[in-house]
Amino acid sequence: MAARLVKRCSCLLRDATCLVPTASPVGRLTLARVAHKSLTSSATSPSSPLPGPLSQHVEKPHVFTPYPERQEVDSLIEKATVPEQLLELVGEGHCLHHHHAALALIQLSRLLSDKPADKARLLQEARFQQLLHLVNSQITAVWHGTLVKLLRSLYALEVPAASRELRSVEQEVRWRMRRLKYKHLAFLAESSAACMQERGSQELLAELLLHLERRWAEIDDGRTLVAILVKTGHLSESLMNRLEDKCLELVEQFGPEELRKVLVVLAAQKRRSVPLLRAVSYHLVQKPFPLTKGVLLDLAYAYGKLGFHQTQVFQRLAADLLPHVPSLTSGEVARCAKSFAFLKWLNLPLFEAFAQHVLSRAQTISLPHLCNVLLAFARLNFRPEQEEPFFSLVHEKLGSQLTSLDPVLQVDVLWALCVLQQAREAELQAVLHPDFHTRFLDAEVLLDTDGQFLPLREFVAPHLAPPSGSQPLPPGAKRLAFLCWEFPNFNSRSKDLLGRFVLARRHVLAAGFLVVDVPYYEWLELKSEWQKGAYLKDKVRKAVAAELAK
Repeated sequence: MAARLVKRCSCLLRDATCLVPTASPVGRLTLARVAHKSLTSSATSPSSPLPGPLSQHVEKPHVFTPYPERQEVDSLIEKATVPEQLLELVGEGHCLHHHHAALALIQLSRLLSDKPADKARLLQEARFQQLLHLVNSQITAVWHGTLVKLLRSLYALEVPAASRELRSVEQEVRWRMRRLKYKHLAFLAESSAACMQERGSQELLAELLLHLERRWAEIDDGRTLVAILVKTGHLSESLMNRLEDKCLELVEQFGPEELRKVLVVLAAQKRRSVPLLRAVSYHLVQKPFPLTKGVLLDLAYAYGKLGFHQTQVFQRLAADLLPHVPSLTSGEVARCAKSFAFLKWLNLPLFEAFAQHVLSRAQTISLPHLCNVLLAFARLNFRPEQEEPFFSLVHEKLGSQLTSLDPVLQVDVLWALCVLQQAREAELQAVLHPDFHTRFLDAEVLLDTDGQFLPLREFVAPHLAPPSGSQPLPPGAKRLAFLCWEFPNFNSRSKDLLGRFVLARRHVLAAGFLVVDVPYYEWLELKSEWQKGAYLKDKVRKAVAAELAK
């Protein structure tokens, strides 16, 4: 029965085509009416087995917003070189509609991209407000591509977050999210995700991340993938997992710039994705594309940050970096040497070039950069061939500025000089002075067998230089050191102390102290003085009990 219906409809359409020419617009209109009438009458005829649904389906009009034809005002908007040329279009009798207003706002954001003062004045301009109102009045008719560019432009123009027009555009984007192509979602992620986060548009951002994650399989090019990875990967753990999987699929398409961005993002988030790191390393070794100086430095940083070892990659990085050393800045040399030191990879020609670079910039190199190079050399136990002039420069720089360094850095520098057998008496005295090393203790108490406090200065303290006090410690007395650990003392996102502070704690234990650790994440939770006192007493009891249990 359905076949008979289709056959009858085809005959009616053929007859209508023969009766009415299709070349003219009038003919097309007549054809549409004839076909419409024929189909309707056929569907509602007594012989039709499907009178209701088919009739409703055929008579329902197809509603869509056609893309506006190009007009003279479009050219004027494109050719505008100053904001005034765009604002003049509002009051010169041009028949502007929502499409033109959106294009004008997009062009305004481009012209004022680096002029914050002009942006502030523009927001007070009445003609600018008219453009916003015109777009807002017909926001549902703006095409998808123009809509996402418009949102980016309003963010760039710093339209207030509470603006009704901005909220209207954001809401329209949310409503259309399912219908947007993935390239539009990627554009939003690349251009507007940071603005959404800063301006408090959390609902729009959350929905964007959700759609990016759900439709991740639609990504088909490396540039889009890397852009989303860089801009939004850190905002969603589940999205980042999807993007890492897609990177493994498309890594063959990546050039050196894409490989660099992927590794830098992984390093910034401390994501040691071994399969992806192996894939990237393979292509870095196998593909002969040239690596620029910036790419080489970022690759060395990323591998060092992630602690991922790949011998062939390190060999290529060292070989390719060597010719660039004379053109590097002192900061870049320090950064590169530090990266290779983290990787525990010593390339003698490259490190000799680093030492020569320091000597050639002896008058301009800053002390922090010199300290970083020195620490890298000590970590790898590397002594340059020009050992005497290099360390003479180090001592010369340290002579007047050592005491101005952060106390922790001073200890590290002296440790490096000791490793390289270059420490001098004056430098050691500066660090071993009681006024210096007592900063690392923040409190010290002496308890008798009953847990009562004893006066510190009256009893012998062999750990001090020079020793103080004259009376020997009473039998059973215990010396306690309170070590206050701040946020910078710990590894990132963990409760594990950095190596230097673990060493400091061991030294305190070796000096005969019972250690009472006071980490910042516990101390900050205490609100009242009573809570803090009870916390310290409990810590002391636990330290003493642990010592007695040994």
